[in-house]
Amino acid sequence: MKDVPEIGVKPVLHHVTFKTTRLDEMLAWYEAVIGCTPNFKFEGGSWTTNDAANHRLAFLQTPKISDDPGKLEHAGLHHTAFEFPSFEDLMANYSRLADGGIVPHICLDHGLTMSFYYVDPDGNSVELQSDNFGDWAKSTEFMRTSEEFAREPIGVEVDPPKMALALAEGVPVKEILVRSRKGEYLPDVPGDIRLPG
Repeated sequence: MKDVPEIGVKPVLHHVTFKTTRLDEMLAWYEAVIGCTPNFKFEGGSWTTNDAANHRLAFLQTPKISDDPGKLEHAGLHHTAFEFPSFEDLMANYSRLADGGIVPHICLDHGLTMSFYYVDPDGNSVELQSDNFGDWAKSTEFMRTSEEFAREPIGVEVDPPKMALALAEGVPVKEILVRSRKGEYLPDVPGDIRLPG
């Protein structure tokens, strides 16, 4: 690639579009998980949003699209991520989804975020997270300078029910986050990061 002049105004991410073979299942799942509802739907797809934008997630389907049985082994998108304002909001959503039978395939304290990963009906991973610092500047600084993060960038597995119990017992969020990084809330059964070995 030849030299490109430095960018002026930087665009922000507006939406992600998925190809799917199961439009209605995907719409129902994303509405349940992140509150996206269609602003427009037709036979060939739908445009959905969970905020004031005209769309945040779009879905396209045609008879020529087929599922990829080797999806996990092929290069491509690993996951999309959606952030809750607080740890308490993330935990409340975890409980709501678990009550409906939607559970994560792995939960990680990345140091900068608490992140729960789910699988949508097409086999895509979706991360639901909260910022552990409650401040993007602080979590960015942690990512850039922390020896702990450099040593273990993927993070420590956590068990949401164990953390929910700590919250219910009145343990402050800051203390829960310290304990989670020390491995005090490890799951009894390890999760699946959904990457080839």
